[in-house]
Amino acid sequence: MTPRIAVAAVTFDRPKELAVLLDSINAQTAAVDTICLVDSGKTPARDTADEHPNVDYVRSEANLGGAGGFALAALKAVASGAKWIWMMDDDAEPADPECLATLLREAEARDLEAVVPLVTAPGQPDRLSFFFRLDGKVTHSRAEVEKLGFLPNDGHFFNGALIRSDVFFKVGLPDMRLFIRGDEVDFTIRLRKAGIRFGTVTTTAISHPHAFSETQHVFGAGWHVIVPESAFKRYYYYRNRGYLIRRYFRVRSFIADVGGYAGYFAQRRDFKGFLGWARSFSTGLRGKGFAPLEDQKF
Repeated sequence: MTPRIAVAAVTFDRPKELAVLLDSINAQTAAVDTICLVDSGKTPARDTADEHPNVDYVRSEANLGGAGGFALAALKAVASGAKWIWMMDDDAEPADPECLATLLREAEARDLEAVVPLVTAPGQPDRLSFFFRLDGKVTHSRAEVEKLGFLPNDGHFFNGALIRSDVFFKVGLPDMRLFIRGDEVDFTIRLRKAGIRFGTVTTTAISHPHAFSETQHVFGAGWHVIVPESAFKRYYYYRNRGYLIRRYFRVRSFIADVGGYAGYFAQRRDFKGFLGWARSFSTGLRGKGFAPLEDQKF
């Protein structure tokens, strides 16, 4: 018998993408019992949600960000009694109707507590939206990663991640303080520290918008930094990087960030950009700057 499965999904003002996601979830060959959908958008998506009877719609009048939305959705999904929780952003889409069944089969065969698919760029199934580091170099090539078959203790959370419900009791929910960026890194670190068995299977995929333009190489292919395109996203990304370095005492990440961003902004003679990074990064290093969105200054 197929175990009970719940989807933990978040949405923010993407009604067309949400409709595609819900249709694709309910077209899976492995049946989903309930879809716990947290909506933090300015325009409620209840009409779209109501087209599917298995959607448990939760309206949030506060913008919880991805982390807060996933935390609430995951908690609702766990409370439903499901054994497995399938995490989904509203702009993601399973590549085919067998995606969930493949993840379940791989999890059982490999005795995994969490399993992650590949994440491909929309309209570019051969390119990965988020890079993997192989032999010290960054790659977005699906073919290169597929050769490995399975990547233990590695994966891009949360899009498409299938997580056993008892994992949340062991490592906790996504940290809602990590608004916009970094919550998936924090969650992955917690999985590793707790000894959770997880990994990426390369035999299935979901699509999700890429961030190719954000990856900036500094000193060749072996050293890069991430530079989000908007000041809003840059603030949260840099702050959360600093906070995670502080929280987990990540010395190598500290050296990589300081050296990488100093080199990146120096190459472009962008002193203003460097000061912006330093302010945000140091805020996170000091464990400061956490507040509701409307109280933030960036």
